[in-house]
Amino acid sequence: MPVAGLTVAVTGPTGTLGFGLMPQLQADERIERVVGIARGPFDPAEHGWTKMTYRQEDVGEADALAATFAGADVVVHLAFAVTGAASHDTLRAINVEGTLNTVRAAAAAGASRFVYASSVAAYGFFPDNPVGMDESWPVRPVHRLFYAREKAEIEQRLQEADLGGLQLYVLRPSVVVGPHAVGGKALLRAIPGMSRLAGGGRGIPRMPVPLPLPVPALPFQVVHEDDVGAALLLCTVGAGPPGAYNIAGDGIVTAADVARLFGFRPIALPAAIGHLAARIGARAPLLPPALEWVQAAAYPAIMDTSRAKERLGWTPAYSAAEALRATTGEGS
Repeated sequence: MPVAGLTVAVTGPTGTLGFGLMPQLQADERIERVVGIARGPFDPAEHGWTKMTYRQEDVGEADALAATFAGADVVVHLAFAVTGAASHDTLRAINVEGTLNTVRAAAAAGASRFVYASSVAAYGFFPDNPVGMDESWPVRPVHRLFYAREKAEIEQRLQEADLGGLQLYVLRPSVVVGPHAVGGKALLRAIPGMSRLAGGGRGIPRMPVPLPLPVPALPFQVVHEDDVGAALLLCTVGAGPPGAYNIAGDGIVTAADVARLFGFRPIALPAAIGHLAARIGARAPLLPPALEWVQAAAYPAIMDTSRAKERLGWTPAYSAAEALRATTGEGS
């Protein structure tokens, strides 16, 4: 049964998923106190997050984390380097070692639940992935994409770890979009023909004139950051049993849909062309981490989200199309 008066520690509350989760922790009466941990300076009061005490710490510092987690009932781990704007060694130190440090510190502090934000990328982008993968499909590393490789490795190592009595919840969101999206923009840059759509700022701007843009009809799923936050909250309060949960908005979108939404006039190309271009690009030697995202367009990765709906009681508030509109600033 969900318990009231919870103290929740959140790593990475200042990122995309943090902005999806924190307003819901703030509004939920079952949550009494939140401890936020991130590497940079941050003032939760600027966002009205009055329940949060903020600590500027690094997930690489295991001893400091254990002290910070003291008294926490639940630890939610969101901290992860997504875009690849660092060396492979730095990415691994943050993503893999930082996650293992965090779960060990949570167990040492006596937390009851550990909620980890994984990704559809943990399944890998392989030609034998079925359409509508459920949680029984194995996670498999994609060796040419740091993000997918590390997400799969972390899941495997968490399953093998001795967590004592710590309950493990793992969320596997599809591409996360919305006003604060970072990873979603990184993926859009990777789709052949789509690199102009993912600029900076809070939203992705529309083109003032509908210029033609050749794009392949690549299918993919998206989910709004708020819907991921809602699923994280359900795991935090123990609304369903521990385990893995696929999270995606209802409906499938294509690269042509995305181009049209952002003001282009798409010229649809066969999906096979996009898959082939992505596979060729992914095999380029000495590909920097930020460009490894092209591997994500090599094969579709479409998930079944029935388990989250049936076991967690999760229902997305945004369809895939609505979530994309929110990313432009039109649906917010």
